[in-house]
Amino acid sequence: MKAAVMRSGETALLVEELIQQEPQHGEVLVKTGAAGVCASDLHVIHGTAQLPLPCVLGHEGSGTVEAVGPGVTNVNPGDRCVLAFVSNCGHCRQCRSGSPQLCETNAETGALQYDGTSRLKDGNGNEVFQMSKLGVFSEYQVVPAQACYPMPDDVSMEVAALIGCSVTTGVGSVVNAPGVTPGMTVAVFGVGGVGLNSVQGAKLMNASRIISVDIAEHKLHFSTRFGATDIVDSTTDDPAELIKELTDGGVDFAFDTFGGIETTQQAIASLRRNGTAVVVGLAPLGDSAAVDLVDIVRFQKTVVGAYYGSASPHESFRTMIDLYRSGDLKIDELIERRFSLDEINEGFDALERGEDGRGVIVFD
Repeated sequence: MKAAVMRSGETALLVEELIQQEPQHGEVLVKTGAAGVCASDLHVIHGTAQLPLPCVLGHEGSGTVEAVGPGVTNVNPGDRCVLAFVSNCGHCRQCRSGSPQLCETNAETGALQYDGTSRLKDGNGNEVFQMSKLGVFSEYQVVPAQACYPMPDDVSMEVAALIGCSVTTGVGSVVNAPGVTPGMTVAVFGVGGVGLNSVQGAKLMNASRIISVDIAEHKLHFSTRFGATDIVDSTTDDPAELIKELTDGGVDFAFDTFGGIETTQQAIASLRRNGTAVVVGLAPLGDSAAVDLVDIVRFQKTVVGAYYGSASPHESFRTMIDLYRSGDLKIDELIERRFSLDEINEGFDALERGEDGRGVIVFD
């Protein structure tokens, strides 16, 4: 099968033929339907996030179950599925305490399957890893059965792929944030794939004001299609000061969906008294933001992280599908570009240029 592989020292993904082994106990063979082009993959390409190499990248995807290994009971061949990039073990402390998106066993085994081995080899017989146990930039993938969430036939593969990461991460970061209330004021820092969905999440929660912040004017205007009521160009204005002017003192919630030192600091600075900053985007490894400790205490501000929507991926998928089918969540409208697997590097070039919306790899 064909897959896009990242190899040591390469700045572009190489589309090559790999050998796919059969699914083992508790695993599923999936034929990939669609895969989103996400900034988390770009972090790996640039070396600001690390995975063992060579590795098939891609963690935002959907597909159809082709075959199941021994012991699999939750899906059957022919099932169309959203794929979760955290396939929780169900037995670690985080899984048992209600936070399967933080599964410790999943993190410990990383880009290998749960038995500590891989299912891919290249033409020379060398082991190839899979990002998030998926590697959706491939025609087929063997994944843990618990990564698969069966979906209705009226949900397209492209829509399902985005539900697998950016939609669930962005919407979930808002609707599951501690203390959210109707009428709250919200600022979203960075309106890329995840940020646009945080805007949608704020709209779903009936926020009275939703302020988009970005460095690209075209992306700011694009965000108004999804619910942004105000836009702030941080290249021309101090976003925190302007947000305070717009809201008479600051927002109740600020979401940093970009993930960077400056954006996190700006998000905290834009809060009113008793406000909450939610850090959603992943910053480069080693980055640390300076926090004004007096400001945190005197104004009783809260800073929290939100990973994968702060909730069970499968429960989130169910909610996102319901919201999409009812027309309350725009997902088709997020997709601005489509590529074949052979065009995958063009997809990442568009992402780096900061083009609007999401790019999707579409498989036959």
